[in-house]
Amino acid sequence: MDETVVEERFQDEIDIEAVKRRSVKGVVALTSRTLFLQVISFVATFLLTVFLSPREFGVFFVVSAVVNFLVYFSDIGLAAALIQRKERIKEEDLATTFTIQQILVLTLVGISLSFSSRIAGFYGLSPAGLALLRALIVAFFLSSLKTIPSIILERRLQFNKLIIPQIVENILFYSTAVYLAWQGRGVDSFTTAVLIRGISGVVVIYALEPWIPKFAIKRKSAKQLLSFGIPFQVNSLLALVKDDMLIAYLGKVLPLAQVGFIGWAQRWALMPLRFFSDSIIKVTFPAYSRLQHDSEQLKRAVEKSIFAVATVVFPSVVGLISIAPALIRIIPGYEKWQPALISLALFGVNALWASLSTTLTNTLNATGRIKTSLKLMVMWTALTWGLTPLLIFWIGFNGVALASAITATTSIVAVYLVKRILPIQVLPNITAPIIGTAVMGTFVYALSPIIATSIVGIAALVLLAAILYVMLILLFAREKVFQELSLVRQYLRKK
Repeated sequence: MDETVVEERFQDEIDIEAVKRRSVKGVVALTSRTLFLQVISFVATFLLTVFLSPREFGVFFVVSAVVNFLVYFSDIGLAAALIQRKERIKEEDLATTFTIQQILVLTLVGISLSFSSRIAGFYGLSPAGLALLRALIVAFFLSSLKTIPSIILERRLQFNKLIIPQIVENILFYSTAVYLAWQGRGVDSFTTAVLIRGISGVVVIYALEPWIPKFAIKRKSAKQLLSFGIPFQVNSLLALVKDDMLIAYLGKVLPLAQVGFIGWAQRWALMPLRFFSDSIIKVTFPAYSRLQHDSEQLKRAVEKSIFAVATVVFPSVVGLISIAPALIRIIPGYEKWQPALISLALFGVNALWASLSTTLTNTLNATGRIKTSLKLMVMWTALTWGLTPLLIFWIGFNGVALASAITATTSIVAVYLVKRILPIQVLPNITAPIIGTAVMGTFVYALSPIIATSIVGIAALVLLAAILYVMLILLFAREKVFQELSLVRQYLRKK
């Protein structure tokens, strides 16, 4: 493919109306995908936590965190640099990115496989745990092959295509893992599932966006991409140290069963964020990047994102925390997760703040202020690692979630930093969701002991809570809600 063809692919990306239209369609496509996949994930996670012991679940949680460490060194931010870049990208940019990434990935894969036995010994993993570690390393290599087609689709905001490999991967992963866990395969269930997921993703994305891999490193292109990519990757590396390396540390200092409790609580607390917020956040970085030359349009886009995320994430997090004790009490075989309820509530605090801070850091990154967001990540990483060991010593494994909650509250700093460059209004866009969530949460907490005495009762309470919340949002933000819905319908009708 020559440079002319590549440039033609992106010739409409700077058109503001096209950005708006594709952004709305992208959010709808991603939300639909997320709704579908989260239903699958919800059911699969529930079944896995029934079929597997806390220790087996903890093994997958720890090993995944260890392998995720490799991802942050796999392209030194070049993919993000291509997406954020104002100018049209060329074939030499794609080839340079792919070549540098594969050099890094193959180096990391070789080193990781060589030391896999020692890593397994360090964590006291069984042979099944070692096999899972090696399978995840291979899956990491397969995932790197999808980078260039993904960049092309993401820069064009064609998320309707980008979601297809993700759907295929997740269906195959969860169906395989659940079936094998049901068959009593334990940790081996994940080993087979991650390999099937990795292979299927590569095949599907190249079928949707064919690109012939090319090996070349152009000095000018590499220099331009690295000027944004390296600070971006340092930011990502700190996120790794703050989150995944922390889990790896916990796997050494805490019993794996307690790590399983932490993983269970964190997964469920962040699920509303993954369910709703990720769809919006996934679109905002490339969309904000395309709007960075128009501050007024960017301001409106950021405010709309904040309102949308707060409206759906706030009640979802609080509602899940409120109903969790009843679910554990009623669902057979689920009482084993009772010790994790405190951590669930504390990780929920993190999820509430993260729904706002991620949008704001995306704004900083999309406007080229990667060093500012890097300073934020330094602060969050220092707080996490400073507080976690201390709080574990004081109150046990729940200290991990408490440290997370305390650290998350400092996201108010991100609000201040974004307001310095863009006059956004945050509080007016989250007031109605906060009020509605507070009233709804109180309603669920008060009636849960009375109504939530069976699965049917829980379903009825959830339905009543949802109706109450919608009524409150319409009471306090009716005009804004209908205005946003009207715009969504308008853009969805356009081709």
